[in-house]
Amino acid sequence: MEHEHQQAIASSPEITFAHEPAPNTKRIWKTFWILLVLTIAELALGLSHYIFHMEGWLLLFVKGGMIILSLCKAVYIVSIFMHLGDEIRNMKLTILVPLLLFIWFVTAFLWDGVAWKNLRNKFDRPSTEQVAPAAHDAQKPGGLD
Repeated sequence: MEHEHQQAIASSPEITFAHEPAPNTKRIWKTFWILLVLTIAELALGLSHYIFHMEGWLLLFVKGGMIILSLCKAVYIVSIFMHLGDEIRNMKLTILVPLLLFIWFVTAFLWDGVAWKNLRNKFDRPSTEQVAPAAHDAQKPGGLD
């Protein structure tokens, strides 16, 4: 009886269906291409600084562009990979407001520290000690005549 059952299972035709691609495949590829383009743009800006030896306003423009591109990548990564883009507005604000306050605090402390350092260097000059000239050895008590 068991032998017939095994033979029936082995001889039954296999039923297969075409595998449907995952619905998120398009979103994954879109994310890949966006991050790739942003990364290539960052690298191009960073390497242009070393190739063209920029100075002054142009260098500040390049550095600002790199910061903006990095922030765009960070926001996109948080939105997609941490699924923050799919959350409700209050959840986004619960995460983003403390983050922005932290960035503001760090910036304010750095700015204040640099200002304090500059003021200290400007007004608190190191004092130089005025030393009286040395007296003759014979005048000291215990000195040899």
